[in-house]
Amino acid sequence: MPAVTALAFGDKDEKKFDPGPASSYTTRQTNGKVTVAAVPYTSDEQARTAFGKHNPYQYGILPVLVIVQNDMDEPLRLSAVEAQFEKADGRHIEAGPPQDIASTMARQPRDGQLPGSGPRWPVPLPKKKNPLAEWGIEGRAFSAPMLSPHESAQGFFYFQTRLFPGAKLYLSGMQAARSGEGIIFFEIPLEEQRPAPKN
Repeated sequence: MPAVTALAFGDKDEKKFDPGPASSYTTRQTNGKVTVAAVPYTSDEQARTAFGKHNPYQYGILPVLVIVQNDMDEPLRLSAVEAQFEKADGRHIEAGPPQDIASTMARQPRDGQLPGSGPRWPVPLPKKKNPLAEWGIEGRAFSAPMLSPHESAQGFFYFQTRLFPGAKLYLSGMQAARSGEGIIFFEIPLEEQRPAPKN
C-alpha cells in the first residue's frame, strides 16, 4: 500500500477538490525529480472551489495551494516541510497553524491598514461567529507526511498577509526517505493565475 497517493481530505469532503497537476501551473519549480507548484487563492471564484462561500483572503488570510509531484524512484519525506511567504524586499512571513484559524481570526483592515501589517498569530476571535470556522480551512491544509514515488500531494499553507507584487513562496525541509538526501529548497513566484485548461 503506497504511503501517500494523493492528499486525502476526509469523509466530509463531499465536493471533490481537483486543482490539477503541478505541471499545469506556470508558477512552479522543478529541482531534481521533484516539482512544486504554488498558487495563491485570492479571488472569490477560487475560494469557492476550495472553501465554499467564505473567502479567507477577505479576512486577511492568504491561502497558498502547494502541489508536490514526486518523480523519484523512492518516497519523499514531507513531515518537516516548512513554508514561508517572502516579500520582494526579502522579509519572510511564516505560515500560520491551520487549526488556529478556526479559533482566531486576522484583524480586519482599518484606516488603510493592510492585512498582515498588524499583530501576528493569534488574534482574539470576535464574539460573533467566525466565518472561517469551517472544516475546509483545516481539512484542506497541507499535511502529507510521506509521498510515494511518482505520486503527488496537495494542500494549503495559510499566511496572515496580502499578496504583494514580487512575492514568493519559500519551501524547505523535503528529504528523500531512503537515501536521506535533502531536496534543495524551492522559491516560487506567487502570481494570481488559473491552471492551464485540461485536455
